[in-house]
Amino acid sequence: MAVNRFVLNAISYHGKGAIKEIPGIVSQKGFKKAFIASDPDLVKFGVTKKVTDLLDEAGMAYEVYSNIKPNPTIQNVQCGVEAYKASGADYMITIGGGSSMDTGKAIGIIINNPEFADVRSLEGVAPTKNPTVFTIAVPTTAGTAAEATINYVITDVERKRKFVCVDTNDIPNIAIVDPDMMSTMPKGLTASTGMDALTHAIEGYTTKAAWALADCLDLEAIRLIAANLRKAVNNDPEGREGMALGQFVTGMAFSNVGLGIAHSMAHTLGAVYDTPHGVACAMMLPIVMEFNQEATGEKFKAIAEAMGVDTTGMDQAAYRKAAIDAVRQLSVDVGIPTKLEKIREEDLDFLAQSAAADACTPGNPREATIDDYKNMFRRLM
Repeated sequence: MAVNRFVLNAISYHGKGAIKEIPGIVSQKGFKKAFIASDPDLVKFGVTKKVTDLLDEAGMAYEVYSNIKPNPTIQNVQCGVEAYKASGADYMITIGGGSSMDTGKAIGIIINNPEFADVRSLEGVAPTKNPTVFTIAVPTTAGTAAEATINYVITDVERKRKFVCVDTNDIPNIAIVDPDMMSTMPKGLTASTGMDALTHAIEGYTTKAAWALADCLDLEAIRLIAANLRKAVNNDPEGREGMALGQFVTGMAFSNVGLGIAHSMAHTLGAVYDTPHGVACAMMLPIVMEFNQEATGEKFKAIAEAMGVDTTGMDQAAYRKAAIDAVRQLSVDVGIPTKLEKIREEDLDFLAQSAAADACTPGNPREATIDDYKNMFRRLM
């Protein structure tokens, strides 16, 4: 049997009001000042304030850094490193979706591993020596699960590409998964981040490195997302809570077993057209599932059942189709588009080459050629 590594947060807190644990954690650790990485919209709409109010009440010092784009860039990280150094902070709180948390991961790694100051040097599996700055991660979206993973993604604007960094040293020390922090997410963002989480779960379950511990987490995540995403989009508290848990559960799994080409292709669409990551994942997922189905054994039967399909009496072709149809229907039900008008025939070669070179590609259960990528991208045109 192969040896399988599993990396998890040291501690995670779950449930409504979990952010109230933060001052006690800070006090216990003896930290003096927080560097808070959060995106400008969360600052503007008072979501970040839910945490800073708790620090204010406890008389704890902090500085907010919000120079973060939805697809965070090398420059966002570089500016953040300088801001952290200037702030005198001794720990970090990341508040937001993947953008804030990914930026925070890169900043924290570079602060404690200054030889990696060239952000591009972190691509792939970088041989960093020291763990990131002590980090408390507070997700405000139910999707990326960046609070639970050893991955982060940075956009190289100059080269029109996103690069994935995988580093066991970057996982936040503490995750605070509080559905109240997600309650202000608009419908579109709830839908797209939820479909990102479903993509994590399905790709993690079918990736080449999948194994029993990750599989049971990913299947439960598929079940939770299928049961709760539609409700969460309508801001139902039970749906929010189910999605907060579902996205975290798959985060624990896919962080350790990797993803596949739905993510490779989504990263490419994000880098070239600035397509929101969750939207790109949602559009690619059923297309990639159709491409991968012959290489997945009986796994699509379990996926279909976790999506709520009764597979009694279905043969392999039927349950595979049922799984794909259920995913496509959920995406449509929560308002995700099925086409991306920006794609042009002349872009396909670059898109295909970029997806083939992405760090998520080797985990896909079926090898794809450049022509395969082009044909899959064409289906969005």
